[in-house]
Amino acid sequence: MRRREPLVLLIVGVICLVISRIGALESGTWILEVFPIFIAVPILVATARRFPLTPLAYRLIFLHALILMIGGHYTYAKVPFGFWMEHTFHLARNNYDRIGHFAQGFIPAIIAREILLRRTPLPRGKWIFFLVTCICLAISACYEFIEWGTAVAGGSAADAFLGTQGDVWDTQWDMFTAFIGAIVAQLLLARAHDRQLEALSEEFHATGSAT
Repeated sequence: MRRREPLVLLIVGVICLVISRIGALESGTWILEVFPIFIAVPILVATARRFPLTPLAYRLIFLHALILMIGGHYTYAKVPFGFWMEHTFHLARNNYDRIGHFAQGFIPAIIAREILLRRTPLPRGKWIFFLVTCICLAISACYEFIEWGTAVAGGSAADAFLGTQGDVWDTQWDMFTAFIGAIVAQLLLARAHDRQLEALSEEFHATGSAT
């Protein structure tokens, strides 16, 4: 079942992607929001045999894809769950994009951790924690560059993609939220991730494959 799980997630993800496109509020914004999926999935498929990830990593990637699809379907400023949070917790705006940027730190943290532990001599500990956090911040900063470039190229047409909702500190909040996500992911999931890495390593040794 563990071997089939990535394929199942891929099939379900494709179905969800199609559904998210149907009736999307803004087709251009949908493309911009889900575009990372079209980059990540081919890479994951191409490397699935020689460098399969842990089940935890695949599940988190699937979750992140769903977050992007929902944001693309409604645009981040109009996601119903965000309005529910706004009204329930008396927030000043729709904060669904904060969930997206938290995930932008939370999910890449586990992927970066996995690659560093499997492909470098670095041991588990403070340096891994620090480097993973830095990598997630770098990813967040690069994404803000993409948003900036889109805003310059598209002008007001890019407003739905940016989702700032009038917040002049939106960029800083986005990066800070990703920073918190990276830290929380490592604090909460490191032990479970280590167990899955050990199980994956034992499987590779049993089959004679390289990690």
